[in-house]
Amino acid sequence: MSGNPKLPRGLLADFLVGYGRPRTSAQRQVEREVFGADLGITSYTTVAQADALVEALRLGPGARLLDVGAGAGWPGLYLAGKTGCQVVLTDVPRAALRSAAARAYGRGLDDICSFAVASGAQLPFRPRSFDAVVHTDVL
Repeated sequence: MSGNPKLPRGLLADFLVGYGRPRTSAQRQVEREVFGADLGITSYTTVAQADALVEALRLGPGARLLDVGAGAGWPGLYLAGKTGCQVVLTDVPRAALRSAAARAYGRGLDDICSFAVASGAQLPFRPRSFDAVVHTDVL
């Protein structure tokens, strides 16, 4: 993880603290009931919507995906696991990316996933580095 963007202050900073906390069994149960899965979903994007991205973005092995504002890894890790595409997950809170990295490792996706501390307003990549970009529920 690279970069050093400034973290917000106030209520948004309080919100971001949650990324550093482990998910509780109650949070997992709610996710299973609402989304039908226990995938670490931290957005309003449903599994069906993420599945639609696979076709719309033509994701598959060899494709490079950028997930801006990835948080704890949803849907970037899901898309990588489903398609075998390479994904770079970016966000500002380091705790969120640590959580995403742990998830990637736990799912055996660490060989196709990379992480960068970066703001969507100042991405550290060359033009045309990616075949597709996703950003879900980015503030």
